[in-house]
Amino acid sequence: MANPIVTITRCTDYDRDKVSKSLRRHFELLGGLDKFVSYGDKVLIKPNFIAPKSRRCATQTDPAMVIETARLLKDFGAKPFVGDSPAWGNVAGCLKALKAEEEFKKLGVSVKQLNRGRKCLIGDGQIKVGVSSVALEADKIINMPKFKTHQQLVATFAVKNMFGCVCGKEKAWWHLAKGKTMSDFCRFLIDVYKYLNPVLTIIDGVVAMEGPGPISGNARPLGFIIAGAEPVSCEMVCARLIDAAPEDIPMISAAREIGFGCSDENKIEVLGDDYKEHICKDFQWPKLIPIRFSLMHVLTSITKQILILVKPAKSGQH
Repeated sequence: MANPIVTITRCTDYDRDKVSKSLRRHFELLGGLDKFVSYGDKVLIKPNFIAPKSRRCATQTDPAMVIETARLLKDFGAKPFVGDSPAWGNVAGCLKALKAEEEFKKLGVSVKQLNRGRKCLIGDGQIKVGVSSVALEADKIINMPKFKTHQQLVATFAVKNMFGCVCGKEKAWWHLAKGKTMSDFCRFLIDVYKYLNPVLTIIDGVVAMEGPGPISGNARPLGFIIAGAEPVSCEMVCARLIDAAPEDIPMISAAREIGFGCSDENKIEVLGDDYKEHICKDFQWPKLIPIRFSLMHVLTSITKQILILVKPAKSGQH
């Protein structure tokens, strides 16, 4: 197997021209957009739309990243759409908080709730997981997570974002069922990632989140976009950007345990801008809490989400 390539570009704000230029450069360094998608492909762009928080909170993937990626795909001749299944609220609410509804409408790109769960056999244990049929209908998936801390997993960069393709509050159930240890939960997340098999991951690290992530942390300018087809090598580079040892990131440790991806720094080819002079030495880490939700927590969370989703406001598509 060839050594994985991770691309990194310096991008210090969300100016559309800068973001577009950075994204184009990533695709050039990675061998071209046609290496990942074909003309006419229906492509799901999977951002991290986790909760209805504004851009300044750095909770969600910035819409500039999503819109400019969709624009490139449309120009290429693909058929992009955007989708997620937020932990809180719905996609419509998340988009409204980002004040991006009109931009997606103008571009002609739909934003969908990843619902309509289909039971899929995932992992070696062949466990049944409710994965959104909306996501499964895509020909290709581009994973677009936010670079941020996580109170249960220390930090999340690439792999965990695909968990958003698991429908609604079933995600809370899997915190209970697979949350006995960090390793168990990370292995489950890796299985979900492998099943969905996105062709590319593009990480929004222009403004990251530090502290008590993934929802209520603090915005931290980092100034980088990171991309690659192999997610663990992307996780490795992201860890270095904030001066973290790979073994301190549970997702990387779990990947090493099961031999998934590339966690050997010497085998990763990093292309693009030099980041070594911009490593963040004082990144603020979260105080960790248990992964495993109690049954009462799961039931309460499901009830709250049902009340949100049954409101008469449109919640599925723009």
